[in-house]
Amino acid sequence: MAIAAALALATAESVAATAPMRIVFLHSYGQNFKPWSEYARALRQELDRRSHWPLVIEDFPVITARAEDENAEVQFVEYLSAVFSNQAPDMVVAFGAPAAVFVQRHRSDLFPATPMVLTAVDERRVQQLTLTGNDTVVAVRQNIGILFGHILQVLPDTKTIAVVVGNSPNERFWIGAITRELEASKDRVKLIFFNDLSFEEILNRAATLPIRSAIFWIQPQVDAIGAVHEGDSALRRLYAVANAPIFSYDDSFFGREIVGGPMTSVSDGTRAASDVAIRILSGEKPADIKTPVLEYGPAKYDWRQLQRWGISEGRLLPGSEIYFREPAAWERYRWQIALVGFVILLQATLITGLLYERRRRIYAEVQSRQRMAELAHVNRYSMAGELTASLAHELNQPLGNILTNAETLEVILKSPVPDMNELKEIAADIRRDDERASEVIRRLRSILRKTPFELRDLDLNEVVGETLAFVSLSAVAREAELASFLTSTALSIKGDRIQLEQVLLNLIVNAIDSTSASLNAERKVTVSTASIDDFAEVSVSDRGPGIQQDKLKEVFEPFFTTKPQGMGMGLSIARTIVEAHGGRIWAENRTGGGATFRFRLPLVSVPKA
Repeated sequence: MAIAAALALATAESVAATAPMRIVFLHSYGQNFKPWSEYARALRQELDRRSHWPLVIEDFPVITARAEDENAEVQFVEYLSAVFSNQAPDMVVAFGAPAAVFVQRHRSDLFPATPMVLTAVDERRVQQLTLTGNDTVVAVRQNIGILFGHILQVLPDTKTIAVVVGNSPNERFWIGAITRELEASKDRVKLIFFNDLSFEEILNRAATLPIRSAIFWIQPQVDAIGAVHEGDSALRRLYAVANAPIFSYDDSFFGREIVGGPMTSVSDGTRAASDVAIRILSGEKPADIKTPVLEYGPAKYDWRQLQRWGISEGRLLPGSEIYFREPAAWERYRWQIALVGFVILLQATLITGLLYERRRRIYAEVQSRQRMAELAHVNRYSMAGELTASLAHELNQPLGNILTNAETLEVILKSPVPDMNELKEIAADIRRDDERASEVIRRLRSILRKTPFELRDLDLNEVVGETLAFVSLSAVAREAELASFLTSTALSIKGDRIQLEQVLLNLIVNAIDSTSASLNAERKVTVSTASIDDFAEVSVSDRGPGIQQDKLKEVFEPFFTTKPQGMGMGLSIARTIVEAHGGRIWAENRTGGGATFRFRLPLVSVPKA
């Protein structure tokens, strides 16, 4: 018998140990009325996380608190008593002042032996003298002076503050409290209360507030016509039409429409309430648990609302926290910007390097062209020296004729009757010989002139013809025959006349020199022009000994010469000039003996057949 009794007792204790704890949540007005709904939701989650026992949490709205009807409250107490007639709850938690006022008013009839926690309630709404040994409070303090003073701090030009509030007993309490505590500021700012309006009328008034106004949001739980407003919809509708910034007292409203400031904290209140509830469930007596009144934490602000209403961050309270700040482009795209910056820097470096190299190349080209021009000028002087005898002969002949005609003219003029016709003939001969000498000098000056490289429209046939005329006497003096076969079609090119004449002069004089050891019948130099594809071609052929096959490419190298007194620069300069004109020059041996030098230059326009 003793063993059976012990087993029965152990079984009963085990069942008791695993039986769930029943907790009643009493909601002011209803489960979805802010701000209390946020506290209840957070506390439920926190108790589920921290509790060592299975929990059954049951929610009951204190809808009787919406109006002053004592009979309705009595009936609601009777209803709760009937619900828990078999077993009282293990703990009751009342959220907000309406629920707290209700449970304190009916504490003797409402589970008097059950622990009671009053939370999310301002300390002014708690009747401290009626608290029992089974009651404890987690209260907050709404400092009206700080809340409204903050509005005037961040918006110092504010002249009107509209308080959006309802008309239930709890809300009328706060209208009275705000009016009393801001009595000293009535000359500084005008307060407008919207408690006697329907919510639609509130929206109309909020849209037409005077300039330098602000709105203080106390959710109108029950408006003037008895309509209730749960959740976030009322605040969203107000924000959509309001022409002034909105402030509030609890951070359960914070996150979209509210500017910010000092506010009570849902997280702080929930943490304190959960600590108290766990201690009570663990066996502590409620009256022994004393929780300090919760004050405001650091002020918090919505960066988006600060931007919308042009509120300077310099006016915010010291130590304030700013939320929802949009990250700067650098913060949002740091790696992308860094990568793009690196690429741009790399490109800038490459471009700078390329521009520097281009500048160096252009400078080198200019220097090279200047040196080439200097060498070409020197080469022309050298060439003129080689042609001195021919030039002297070409000048002596017209000068001698001028002298003879002048002496004859003197004799005729001394005669008594000068023959006028003969005088006219002598004068004409003198003019012709003078022009001939002038032309020789002009050609010589043209060859020796030092000019910068300058591209102009030329007919290559004219350049060849002028060069042949200049060098023809030199060919006669050296007993060489100079023949030309110029194409009848104009060879239009872009070139520098003086430098192209120098190329031709070098090639022709070299060809004449190469025939010096040949028989008189073979001392012939032929110059011809032709149009081939898109190029004008000039060829200079001779009947000399030709060029050794392995030397065909070397003849254009600097200092290569077959002349005993030669400098070896003529053909090198010729190649430089031709390549500067976008052409090419080469040498080849003729089948019947001798050599041919050819160069081609691009035509400006291809002649039509």
